[in-house]
Amino acid sequence: MSTSPDPAVSSEDDLVSVLSHWLAFHLGNGELRGRLRAIGTAGLDPEAAELVEELVGELEHAEEGTRGELEMLVRETLEAVALG
Repeated sequence: MSTSPDPAVSSEDDLVSVLSHWLAFHLGNGELRGRLRAIGTAGLDPEAAELVEELVGELEHAEEGTRGELEMLVRETLEAVALG
């Protein structure tokens, strides 16, 4: 019996958590970008991984405190990660 955690499940859970925190205004754009980079995309299905990378790219150019179109992309990413 293995007690080591499944890295894919862990990263998916971490991504769902961090994206949810941003949607609830608990994180800013810079902190979201940093956490997404730290979590990475290992173990995600290709669509979810692509959306995470796209979101990180958009956050590179987003001013702190702006949400607008980012919110739609965060919601799409959250859905893709959660439904895998």
